[in-house]
Amino acid sequence: MKTPIPATAPAIPDKLYFKIGEVSRIAELPTHVLRFWESEFPKIAPKRTASGQRLYTRKEVERVLAIKDLLYRRRFTIEGARQHLKAGDKDETADPRKLMEEVRSELAQLRRLLD
Repeated sequence: MKTPIPATAPAIPDKLYFKIGEVSRIAELPTHVLRFWESEFPKIAPKRTASGQRLYTRKEVERVLAIKDLLYRRRFTIEGARQHLKAGDKDETADPRKLMEEVRSELAQLRRLLD
């Protein structure tokens, strides 16, 4: 499932990897919160360099922003946010017909635009 990013989220620079300090500035969160979330949310698992520095992918940064939205703006508990994200992942893979219907709809819209 594509992780929804809140409308008020800051722009994410176009990079492959982000250090924990960069993610901290983008998400406006202390680094200790990001480290704690790594233990609570399995989808946030940054790679480690030989020196032990965390490197987050763009997708992980998007997940951090989505988790921040769930916890801080929408007032989910950590367990509730974990279940919400897990349910979102299952919804997309559970119904391929719905996904195909959405793709067909988008293609039809593009065709109308081109005609």
